[in-house]
Amino acid sequence: MAEELIISTSTDKEERYKTLVPQIEALVTGEPDLIANLSNITAALRQSMEFFWVGFYLVKQNQLVLGPFQGPIACTRIDFGKGVCGTSWKEQKTILVPDVDAFPGHIACSSASRSEIVLPAFQNNEVALVLDVDSDKLGDFDAIDQQYLEKIMRIIEGIL
Repeated sequence: MAEELIISTSTDKEERYKTLVPQIEALVTGEPDLIANLSNITAALRQSMEFFWVGFYLVKQNQLVLGPFQGPIACTRIDFGKGVCGTSWKEQKTILVPDVDAFPGHIACSSASRSEIVLPAFQNNEVALVLDVDSDKLGDFDAIDQQYLEKIMRIIEGIL
C-alpha cells in the first residue's frame, strides 16, 4: 500500500490525473475493505485535485446513502432520480453539470457548490455507488475529469 501520494500541483490537470490513477490502483490493491478503500480514494482525489467536495453515495435499500467523503458536511440520503446523484443512478451514466443552479431538481447540500460531476460504479450490471465531486467554481469539470474519473470508477468496480 502506498502511504504517500506523489503529485505535483504545478502540472496541468491531465498530468495530475495521469500520475494519480496508478497510485489509486496501488493504494487499493490487496486491501479487501471497501470503506477503507473509498476513504483513501476520496482523500487522494481531494488532496491531489483540490476539489471542494468529493465523496461516495452507496446504494442501500433503494436510496443513496452517504459514504466516505472529504469536505463540508453533506446530505445523508438521496432518493432515486433526485438531484444530480440520483439522476446519475437512474440514468446509469456520468452527469457533468457546469452550473448546479441550472440543473432541474438540484439538491443543494452546500450553497458553495457551483459545478458538479457524478459517476456511477456497477456491480452485477446494477449501480452500486456513485462518486460525487463538487467544485466551488462554475464550469470546473470537463471531458478530462470525466475520462480519468471514469478510469477510477473502473478500478472501484474491480474491488466491489
